[in-house]
Amino acid sequence: MKTNRKLGNQTETARIEALREYNILDTPAEQAFDDITQMAAYVCDVPISLISLIDESREWFKSRVGVEVSETARDNSFSNLVIMQNSLLVVPDTRTDPRFSGHPLVTGAPNIRFYAGTPLIIPSHLTIGTLCVIDRIPRTMTSEQLECLQTLGRQIIAQLELRRHVFELETVNQKLKILAASDGLTELWNYRTFRERLEVEYARSRRYGSDLSLILLDIDNFKSYNDTFGHPAGDEVLKNAANILKRSVRQSDVAARYGGEEFVLLLPETNAARAVELAERLRCQITEQVSAERPITASFGVSTLRPASISSSSLVDEADRALYHAKARGKNRMVHCYEKQAL
Repeated sequence: MKTNRKLGNQTETARIEALREYNILDTPAEQAFDDITQMAAYVCDVPISLISLIDESREWFKSRVGVEVSETARDNSFSNLVIMQNSLLVVPDTRTDPRFSGHPLVTGAPNIRFYAGTPLIIPSHLTIGTLCVIDRIPRTMTSEQLECLQTLGRQIIAQLELRRHVFELETVNQKLKILAASDGLTELWNYRTFRERLEVEYARSRRYGSDLSLILLDIDNFKSYNDTFGHPAGDEVLKNAANILKRSVRQSDVAARYGGEEFVLLLPETNAARAVELAERLRCQITEQVSAERPITASFGVSTLRPASISSSSLVDEADRALYHAKARGKNRMVHCYEKQAL
């Protein structure tokens, strides 16, 4: 037997979307749900109990007692009929019920003879699955058992809602952490986050003897640009420069707004030659892409951790001195602290 799954395209689409919003499909077993299936099997005195969630094509078991399979085809699902009629379904003897007498799960393993399923109805009044109990012999259930089955079904919804709220709260908290660590204008990391990562990368570099470089860059004549074209135009320059940095760095790098029109790049596992190459490439890109109002340039100071460096701050100080030399020698250039040589 194949059950008719038609709910109407709009309702079925809404039902599937609501199910997916719970982020529950194909997740590992969870004690809260396993406790409910165990209780359902015990109260109803049956060997099989399932929490079934039904998507477009399958019945997937979030929790199961008495069966090994984790899912079955939706068209072969008893629970699909519960979804269709949106109400409690009780089949005392499947062999005498014309809807199920020829069903492959009745005529073959697991030889279902009794089925009772209560719909899992979410707050939006859509049914996303069932809590069902199954036996291999015909039977009836008392009104108290049926009421308990429905009560446990409502507890599943409560667990799903709690689970979703926890997930949403974690998502919000993660977003708040990112906002607290980011610069509001450029969406790069902020100065505080940069300093925290600097300490971590400095310690790692010292521990493993790995390379660590840093680039400081400053937008040339930025105050003049703001005075001429206004602060909104100046903000666009900063955002455009930040976007170039985002596109140019690796996931392990740290691109941050250092303050005002200054930016910083922290580059783990990067030697002096590679840092110089990146700085020069960024200098050219900023000149070519940042502003439509008038040409924009930037000056760069580059430093690389040396064996004699006594603190993380020395990396910043040397890059800052190199940036000063770049500015003093005419701007729109890059200086590495080792060389004190403008490029």
